[in-house]
Amino acid sequence: MTSSPGTRLHDLTALEQAAAVRAKEVSPTELVEHSLARIEALDTAVGAFLTVTPDRARAAAAAADRAVLDGGDLPPLHGVPTAIKDLANTAGVRTTFGSAVLSDFVPAIDDAVVTALAAAGTISLGKTNTPEFGFPCYTDNDLAGPARCPWDPSLLAGGSSGGAAAAVAAGLLPFAHGSDGGGSIRIPAGINGLFGIKPTRGRVSNAPLGSETTGLGVQGPLARTVRDAAVMLDAMAGPVPGDPYWAPPPPAGETFLGYADRPPGRLRIGRYLDSGMPGADLDPEVRAAFEDASTLLSELGHEVEDLPAAPLTPEVFPAFEVVWALSATTLPVPPSQLDRLRPLTRFLRGRGLALSAQDAMQAMFTLRVFARRFVQATSRYDVLLAPICTLPPRPVGWFDGDGDGAADFERQKRYAAFPAVYNVTGQPAVSVPLWWTAGGLPIGTMLVGRPADEATLISLSAQLEEARPWGHRHPALW
Repeated sequence: MTSSPGTRLHDLTALEQAAAVRAKEVSPTELVEHSLARIEALDTAVGAFLTVTPDRARAAAAAADRAVLDGGDLPPLHGVPTAIKDLANTAGVRTTFGSAVLSDFVPAIDDAVVTALAAAGTISLGKTNTPEFGFPCYTDNDLAGPARCPWDPSLLAGGSSGGAAAAVAAGLLPFAHGSDGGGSIRIPAGINGLFGIKPTRGRVSNAPLGSETTGLGVQGPLARTVRDAAVMLDAMAGPVPGDPYWAPPPPAGETFLGYADRPPGRLRIGRYLDSGMPGADLDPEVRAAFEDASTLLSELGHEVEDLPAAPLTPEVFPAFEVVWALSATTLPVPPSQLDRLRPLTRFLRGRGLALSAQDAMQAMFTLRVFARRFVQATSRYDVLLAPICTLPPRPVGWFDGDGDGAADFERQKRYAAFPAVYNVTGQPAVSVPLWWTAGGLPIGTMLVGRPADEATLISLSAQLEEARPWGHRHPALW
């Protein structure tokens, strides 16, 4: 291998693993077996997986080995291990959506993104941990328990892509599939010291069954490096006929990975600390991370200025809550099984079912109008800078320990006050791991791009990574 002496396979990035496979320095089977061994040894401590599929992974690796020996053209990520968040359908593989009600559900189809990742050459080792139907900003459920932060397993890994983030941060995988309807990629990326991309609306297809009724949910990558996330986004991106949204692809001949290898130029960056959420006070560590990112951006030559006014209007939060609750009204749960839902899910379902049609339509209308006005009001900026969460990572049980779904939801609102607005606007956003507390915990900061402009975010993030490398930082269990 071209890596330094003493390097282990999980020290390699996804792109390095792919290059080593192509150079016949390591085989897909060796990569898969190494990751499976780490999952067996470490996953009890971090709770990254709901389902591990070693037989399927080994069969795929054996086929990938044969393709290397055959000497033909290989896809870009040939033989690289990954995993799929358990909110995505996987044909023939248990898909629980984090709910005990669906603990034995095995779909007959793959989601389009699963097919796309396999076509790029990745090998899935299973399904990563997610909270029930992806509603919370933390990951815990009645099937696998909590996904824990590898930097401190007494703390939650965030959500709803908490299992994916824990797997990557613990070195079980080089990168992983996630999804984000209100911060669910950015929150766990920020907690676990990773780079995560919430793509623009329509960048990655939710076909064939994903609901785009609200337009909030998107799928994207979590990785340790900007380049790994960019190449995974290249693999995931693209519409399927019939999709209600289409993001314009990069210009002919361009890739998202390519943007990671070019300077962003001098950018105008608007920053803000006021989320507009009542009671969402910032912890000093979060403020320090934000100020540090601002200073670094200025030192790199960018024009950083405070937004002239708080960018959020008071009515957007109540409207978002209504639309979030609406998503719980059509869960595939028979009446006889409702008592098996967790308190938060029952609370959201009840709140959604109590709404009138007028309530629902008014909330959707409010969000659409807000999105248009917000994008127009911030259009002078190339990038926006904001915190992700208002507090450092939370202990296991902090949100839901009292069993009160309504109180759980209120805690989440104050904790994750910043990211959901960009699910409303559909803009791309990333989490950049630039700050660690004195106690060694990561705190990510959010960068937001113009609609459909992941390219600028990837280029800028790569510049930040070069200036303040984070890839050498690993938790003790690494």
